[in-house]
Amino acid sequence: MNVYTPTGGALTDLILALFRVNNLALLWGDRLVAPLGLTSARWQILGAVAEADRPQPVAWIARDLGANRQNVQRIVKDLAKVGLVTFEPNPHHRRAQLIVLTDKGRQTFDDAMRSYSPRVNALAEGFPIEDIATANRIIAMLRAKLEGEIVKDES
Repeated sequence: MNVYTPTGGALTDLILALFRVNNLALLWGDRLVAPLGLTSARWQILGAVAEADRPQPVAWIARDLGANRQNVQRIVKDLAKVGLVTFEPNPHHRRAQLIVLTDKGRQTFDDAMRSYSPRVNALAEGFPIEDIATANRIIAMLRAKLEGEIVKDES
């Protein structure tokens, strides 16, 4: 039998809700970007490359997204096959190439964001901005604690 503190029970409810929302958000995103030949996963990686200050290797992109490096590598290879990203030599690491957006990749990402903006604005209707900010703070705190647990488990 599981015995939770009141806070542990509330956090469990939140985690379960996050799982459900994540699944729905991925489905929503898949449908939004499907006309562009993307999936939510490809769009997410494309966005990480597009929004980075400078070209990064796969491991850095995976770390920033909190994703599995092997999964990110697979998606990056898929994006390269369709001409949305390319690889450049990394002056700091011979084997960890840098991922760079192509012109086609930039256009595809920009098209995705043009489709996204009106949809997310409509989705946001009725949510007080203060509640969204609170949710973001709680999720950021949860992420930091989970990252700490993972690091602790790996050591």
